[in-house]
Amino acid sequence: MEYRDLYDKNRNLTGKIIAKGEPTPKGYYILVVVCFMENSEGKFLMQKRSIQKDGLWGTTGGHPKTGEDSLTGMHTEIKEELGLDINKEELKLVTTMQDNKIICDIYYLNKDININDITMQESEVSGVKYLTLDEIENLYQKGKFKKSHYYMFKHCLKSLAKGEEND
Repeated sequence: MEYRDLYDKNRNLTGKIIAKGEPTPKGYYILVVVCFMENSEGKFLMQKRSIQKDGLWGTTGGHPKTGEDSLTGMHTEIKEELGLDINKEELKLVTTMQDNKIICDIYYLNKDININDITMQESEVSGVKYLTLDEIENLYQKGKFKKSHYYMFKHCLKSLAKGEEND
């Protein structure tokens, strides 16, 4: 069984945990991490989520496990989903979004990753591909890109354009 830490609205750990799949109790938040990976050609490494997930395109991400901080959780998700052991110092926290039960840290990685080096976690990922901004937009317009990931992607790009990296 996988567990998640619960946070208060100010992102303080509460010492309480919930099991994966349990609803987040009122007044508490769970942490979510995602990473947008861009190569030197300006294309983004996206993954087609497994059919068990929803079969839509999106990015690498998930929920840090109990005891993992945001950066460690992001590193873990990349390793689990793509089989890549990225140097943590290469991951840049760009921005954080928060809504009624989720605190989401959005990371950015500028790195030329060879798709042949990727080992997909079949329960999570059914394909990977480098996509242009237009291709991502097209997939979203056709309903083939996960809506929440699209909004996080747009937020990430906007923050990067403003130079708002949280080093």
